[in-house]
Amino acid sequence: MKLYLSGLLAAALSVTTFTQASAQEVNVYSYRQPFLIKPMFDAFTEQTGIKVNTVFAKKGLVERMKSEGANSPADLVFTVDIGRLDAVLAAGLTQAVTNDVLDDKIPAEFRDPNGHWFGLTSRARIIVASKDRVAADEVNSYEDLASPAMQGRICTRSGKHGYMVALIASVIANSDVETTRTWLSGVKDNLARKPQGNDRAQVKAIKEGECDVAIINSYYMGAMMTNEEQAPWADAVRIIFPNQADRGTHMNISGMSLTASAPNKENAIKLMEYLAGDKAQRMYAEQNHEYPANPTVAWSALVESWGGFKKDVTPLSEIAKHRTTAAKMVDEVGYDG
Repeated sequence: MKLYLSGLLAAALSVTTFTQASAQEVNVYSYRQPFLIKPMFDAFTEQTGIKVNTVFAKKGLVERMKSEGANSPADLVFTVDIGRLDAVLAAGLTQAVTNDVLDDKIPAEFRDPNGHWFGLTSRARIIVASKDRVAADEVNSYEDLASPAMQGRICTRSGKHGYMVALIASVIANSDVETTRTWLSGVKDNLARKPQGNDRAQVKAIKEGECDVAIINSYYMGAMMTNEEQAPWADAVRIIFPNQADRGTHMNISGMSLTASAPNKENAIKLMEYLAGDKAQRMYAEQNHEYPANPTVAWSALVESWGGFKKDVTPLSEIAKHRTTAAKMVDEVGYDG
């Protein structure tokens, strides 16, 4: 596993380098890429004098923490998607945080009701449609994706990906299992190709005429708009915030958890509070074109240009309860073909 360590640690040092608690350190295991979080950590260190040591990995951090047990040096775990946050909690690797600052800054739908995880940024699971081939009112909801009018026109990534599983789980939470199965089967029947690639690949496919409609996370639009090569893909589609007439658009988060054995617990909670504050929230959200979890923090100019919308405020803790059913449903309907 390739590890990236920040602060004064050299890249070749092992995680055991910071096993001892220090009054001036906090240790973070992160699934979020270093460039996304380092600016906030640097600002925190400048303000408090507390150094943030970071280990980044694309996968395997939960397994590492399990093997380390009570001797784990990790104080905080950062990850994306309610599925991964729930997995860390289910593994018994977190501890509850009761904190007025976090409860005040982070909306209830974006935090665990028992204080085991807190959202940092949010992203909308939007629909994008070809500007040339999809009429303005042709798609307004997730349910419209199962319409016969969409036959052979939809692209998505694998239904087993965490972002898709969370969306399916949100449909279950807002309806029921059988209604969701019927819907997912309808979307599957309307696919233009076998699910493949990441969210950007779906927008590229629309640009190239393989499909007309796709489901993606909102921040990918920002990433493409600011990328010279990919900007034409983004320009080929318009953003649709689904279900504005009823429950609102499904939201997911990046988030943080305090580990069960945090050796620098006091410092870790200070960092959590800092990251929920206005300055860090603005920096964090702008870095990846996301929405601040803290609703009082202004959106970036680019994100603001997409317009306001109604969000589905179903608690993510409730949506997480349906993830296993949602994942099984993907197989049951043969979504990935």
